[in-house]
Amino acid sequence: MATTEHGTGTSARVRALDKEFVLHSWSVQDAINPIPVSHAEGRYFWDLDGNRYLDLASQLVNVNIGHSHPKLVAAIQEQAAKLATIGPPMATEPRSELARLLAEVTPGNLKMSFFTNGGAEANENAIKLARWYTGRQKVIARYRSYHGATAGAITLTGDPRRWPAEPGIPGVVRMLDPYTYRCPAGHPDPCPVCSGGPHLEEILQYEGPQTVAAVILETITGTNGIIVPPDGYLQSIREVCDRYGILLICDEVMAGFGRSGRWFACEHWDVVPDIMTVAKGINSGYVPLGAMVVSEPIAEWVKSRYFAGGLTYSGHPLACASAVASIEAFKEEGIVEQAAATGEVLRAELGRLAENHPSVGEVRGLGCFWGIELVRDRETREPLVPFNATGDDAKPIAAFSQRMLEQGVYCMTHWNVAMIVPPLTITREELDEALAALDEALSVADEFCG
Repeated sequence: MATTEHGTGTSARVRALDKEFVLHSWSVQDAINPIPVSHAEGRYFWDLDGNRYLDLASQLVNVNIGHSHPKLVAAIQEQAAKLATIGPPMATEPRSELARLLAEVTPGNLKMSFFTNGGAEANENAIKLARWYTGRQKVIARYRSYHGATAGAITLTGDPRRWPAEPGIPGVVRMLDPYTYRCPAGHPDPCPVCSGGPHLEEILQYEGPQTVAAVILETITGTNGIIVPPDGYLQSIREVCDRYGILLICDEVMAGFGRSGRWFACEHWDVVPDIMTVAKGINSGYVPLGAMVVSEPIAEWVKSRYFAGGLTYSGHPLACASAVASIEAFKEEGIVEQAAATGEVLRAELGRLAENHPSVGEVRGLGCFWGIELVRDRETREPLVPFNATGDDAKPIAAFSQRMLEQGVYCMTHWNVAMIVPPLTITREELDEALAALDEALSVADEFCG
C-alpha cells in the first residue's frame, strides 16, 4: 500500500472521537472501523497514517469528476468570498446559471429545476409533484431499488433498508425488476418482467391505472446490483405510462452525469422521463446538492400554482457554483466521452477476469458503472453470500473487500456484487492498478467456490 508524508499522527485520536461521538449511517456502531481520511486528490485518498487508496468506489458512486478538481475548488472559494449563503427565496447567479445548464444537458423537453440538498429530497419532491399534477395517489416502484432514506424515499426503496422504517407513506406499489441474470419470471419468451410493459400493465390491471400517479425507477439499478435493463425495457415502460397518463420518474441520482458513458443513462434508450431526479455527480458531492428536473408541460402547469416544497438550503450558492464549474469541466475536458471509452476497456478487461475466476457469475454495466456478481457455483448461480447477508454469512464478501483494501484499493460491495465504479477521470494506468487488485481479490473469492 503506497504511503505519503501527509500523515499527521492523529489517527488514533480521530478514531477514538469518532467511536464515542459519531453515529454512522447504515451501521452497527460497535461493528465498524471507518478509515480516518486525511485528504484526497484525483482518484486517490489518504488516511491519517499516510496510506494511499485508489477510490474504485468514487466514495458513494458520487465523486464522478475525481477528488479536489481545481476548477470546482476555485469556484467554491470564489463564491464563498462573494456570497457564501442566501435564502432560497432570492435569485442568485449560480443557481440561475445551473438551472439553465441543466435544461441544456438533460434530454428532450426537461426544462425547469427545483434544487434540493440531495437525491432523497429530489425523489420526495418528485412523487409529491406527480401526485399534485395527476390528482392520483399511487406510485409504482421496483423491489431492487434505493431512492433515499427520508420518509417517502425510503418507502419507495425496495431493498431491506426500508424494513426498519416501515410502515412508510401510503400508496406505494411494487413491481419486479429486469434482472435477467436471476429473472423472477423464469425467462418465458417474451419475458413479461424483463420487457417491462406487460408486467406493468398487469399491475395496473390490479391497481387501477386511474389511481396511479407515477412509476419511479432507477434507470440503471445502482446499489442493488448495477442492473442494466435490456434494450426495449425502458421504451416499453414509457409507452405504458403514456397510454394511461402516468408520469415516468427516472432516478438518475447514481446513473447520471456521465456515469454510464452518456450524460444521463436514459439516453442509451432514447427515453425522456417526465421528471428526472439527480444529485451525486452533479457536482461530485463537493457541496451537498440535488435537483428535480421537470418537463415543459409540468413546468407550465406548476408556474401558476402553489409549490408546497422547499428547505432552508435549497439551491445553496456554494453548491450551485460548484455544479456550474463541474458541468463546464465535463464539457471542456470531455469527461463523458472519457467515461464511455473507459467503459469499453472495462467491458473487455472484466470479461477477461471472468474467464479466469470461477467466482464470477456475471459482469454487467456501462461506462464507469459496472458490477461483478460473485457466486459459489456458476452452474446453479448460487450467490457467494445470501441475500441481505450479515455476520458469518457475509464473510466471503468481507474477505474479498479486505483483500482489495490490503492492496490499496477501496471497493464497494453490496451483498454478492462488487461495484466497479471509479471516478470518470480515471487513467488507464490507474485502471490497470485496480484490475490487478481485482484479479488478486477474486482469487480469494474463488476459495469459496465448489
